[in-house]
Amino acid sequence: MALPSTNGFDPRRHVGVHAERVSHVSSTDFPGHYPGEDHSWNLAKFQEKLAVNVERLSNRSIDFDLIGVDASIANAFRRILIAEVPTVCIERAYVWDNTSVIVDEVLSLRIALVPLNVDPALLDFKDPQNDQATDRNTLVFRLRAACQRRKNAPKDTTDPTKLFVNSEVLSSQLEWMPQGEQATVLASCPPAPTNPNIVLAKLRPGQEIDMELHAIKSVGKDHAKFCPVATASYRLLPKIILNPQKPVPPDLAEKFQKCFSPGVIRIHPRTKEVTVDEKSARFESMSREVYRHPEFEGCVQLARVRDHFLFNIESEGFYPPERLLHEAVSVMRTKIAALRRAAEALLDDSRGRAEDVEMAEG
Repeated sequence: MALPSTNGFDPRRHVGVHAERVSHVSSTDFPGHYPGEDHSWNLAKFQEKLAVNVERLSNRSIDFDLIGVDASIANAFRRILIAEVPTVCIERAYVWDNTSVIVDEVLSLRIALVPLNVDPALLDFKDPQNDQATDRNTLVFRLRAACQRRKNAPKDTTDPTKLFVNSEVLSSQLEWMPQGEQATVLASCPPAPTNPNIVLAKLRPGQEIDMELHAIKSVGKDHAKFCPVATASYRLLPKIILNPQKPVPPDLAEKFQKCFSPGVIRIHPRTKEVTVDEKSARFESMSREVYRHPEFEGCVQLARVRDHFLFNIESEGFYPPERLLHEAVSVMRTKIAALRRAAEALLDDSRGRAEDVEMAEG
């Protein structure tokens, strides 16, 4: 069902989506692939094609388009967002007392997964060779909660929140204990959970929790709790190409429209002519339902734009969603700088000027 390139399908830029396979998956814009064409990397051409368009922004999520880059670059940003942008989370729990029904290890893990509203730039990474906690690399929290009966509780109620004090231990009960200069450095934004209403445990009269918690700065590849995003995903922009040589029959226009996501296909009210709404095409699920109907054979070609990525990122923690891509770019620039120093050291070594370069782990 592939249509010729004259109908809009460009094998150099589009990934063909067929009934049971995809085609033209790999990029071909590299030197030597097309005889007589120069596809060497050019900064001016790259800057001309590169674009970042924000489509939707909320308090906790962002949708944006990244245009003009290879899939390897887009995927590098996604992986960095998940595994290498630093955050601050609780790493160590010292349980002084826990008579709740939740065992110490499970309760400690639940508390460690609570995202904290702390700027990682204000803390240092812990030295792997020296595990000493200082006010520069560790935040201390205290959690104290004891459940008691309310003296004036209504006799006819069964609501635990009305019968007992501290029937639920919430993340808002995490109390920050400033150490050293932290009270001054973090005065503008005292460390606290981003969501104060996370239930950590449920207590009944006579049960008590008393813990000291230490939070450090780390990255998602160390543990998933340090991941700054809930999700970070992308997909290629859908492309629906109608064949002008074989238009959709007017009596089948509505059936054709139902083969796609709502709003993607428009039908002229008088002529029943079928057109594609280019703005809504980004919401197409690419179910390939249209390929199941033989009457639409040759009427349409489905494709995806190879260098147009639709990103969706949900922030979970300190970073506002619009800042996450900047942080990923910063991490990538640091990695590129380290790689460049290593390459220059190899070059100097070949010239007789050896110098070791320490590469970051991962």
